[in-house]
Amino acid sequence: MSALYKELQAADSFKIRMPYPFSNYDRQLLTLLYQPLIGAEAAAFYLTLWAEGEVDREEATHYTLMNILGIPIAKVFEARIQLEAIGLLRTYRKDDENRSFIYELCPPLDPKSFFADPLLSMFLFSKIGESAYRRVRDRFVIHTEIGEGYEEVSRTFTDIYQPVHAKAGYPAETKDLQERTNGSYETDSAFDFGLLRQGLSEQLVPNRVLTASIRAMIAKLAFLYSWGPLEMQKVVLLAIDDDYKLTVDGIKKAAADYYKLTVATSAPQLVPVHKTETKPTETEAPKTRQDELILYLESASPVEVLRDIANGKEPLPADVQLANQLVVQYGMEPAVVNVLLQYVLLRTDMKLTKAYVEKIASHWLRKNITTAKDAMELARTEHEQYVKWKSEGSPASSSKAPARSNRGKPVREEKLPEWFYQKDEAPAETSAPKNDNLEVEKQKLLAKLAMKRVKGD
Repeated sequence: MSALYKELQAADSFKIRMPYPFSNYDRQLLTLLYQPLIGAEAAAFYLTLWAEGEVDREEATHYTLMNILGIPIAKVFEARIQLEAIGLLRTYRKDDENRSFIYELCPPLDPKSFFADPLLSMFLFSKIGESAYRRVRDRFVIHTEIGEGYEEVSRTFTDIYQPVHAKAGYPAETKDLQERTNGSYETDSAFDFGLLRQGLSEQLVPNRVLTASIRAMIAKLAFLYSWGPLEMQKVVLLAIDDDYKLTVDGIKKAAADYYKLTVATSAPQLVPVHKTETKPTETEAPKTRQDELILYLESASPVEVLRDIANGKEPLPADVQLANQLVVQYGMEPAVVNVLLQYVLLRTDMKLTKAYVEKIASHWLRKNITTAKDAMELARTEHEQYVKWKSEGSPASSSKAPARSNRGKPVREEKLPEWFYQKDEAPAETSAPKNDNLEVEKQKLLAKLAMKRVKGD
């Protein structure tokens, strides 16, 4: 993650640009549709820029925003990038002796466009739940039913006006007029439409049906469901009707149905991932094997970790749902979840027991663990306690079988992740005999990490 001073400092100046006035209706849209997505601080930041932008003001420094909002500069930057990502703010920077910014406010999307967008609507659904989602959607429904017996008698433009060929010249070009464009967000995910087109015959899916709006929807759905062109080919075939027509609503429904059939019945979750563009420095390169593992755990998603542990096989939906629940519902950092998944899977012979995971997760949440390194340290220090929790939760511990039933049977040593031991520390030879299975497991983890680095290069 880049240093904050490279992105924004309190002494940096800014101006606010509002190309056109906003209305109270825009305020309702911001509060009810966007605030659940961006959070209260980002919404307050937007409203502050709105209020300040309605008055013609000179340049001001970010100290002003910090004092008005009562938050540090790091929170101001966080609120700004949230607004940029959602399409409510465009930021322009000028690097001179004194760095300056121009903040251009964009109005919210109208309700029809918002709920038609698969990413925004699914994001809102995952944030507020089904009942609240339906309630806020119905709030913006306009009932346009005309009473029975009425017939439209409105005149058209050509009914009232007609051209007169007079030599009055032409109006001057107006290049500087502003168009009221709603705040639409941008995505940088590339979708291979060429590969999509190769798997669809012209007879079944004519090229003319892949209009600009349909292509944009395909790209958004592919990003939402993490699908490639091959999966989207099946979605398109499901969506096209008997008349060889393809609609936006039809392809959205087909994608949702295909996801329910092949992946999970619950909708996918959208979580914020903060990315900052910085030039890599020499200090950022990992120097030790431990540093490489930490970098992997900090950068990989929980689904990737589950996939790597399973030797590239897709994880079961239940495991993915458990990881997503820890991140989305309980607010754990993905890197911390990655450490937790590795620790539990290797200690329980690749069994992801939900109760055991949640018990350790609750402990880490109370300890306010936010980084992979802190999670590793806590797992080391609390290892004995976690062993007791596992024994208490296992059926064998609660059974009343005689103690002599275990006599003569070798006690299976618990497998532990490679990071469990300090980077320059080996397991104590006096504590237990060398476990060949543990060494094999450690080598597997290192091999997976090496494969991950090769793929990244």
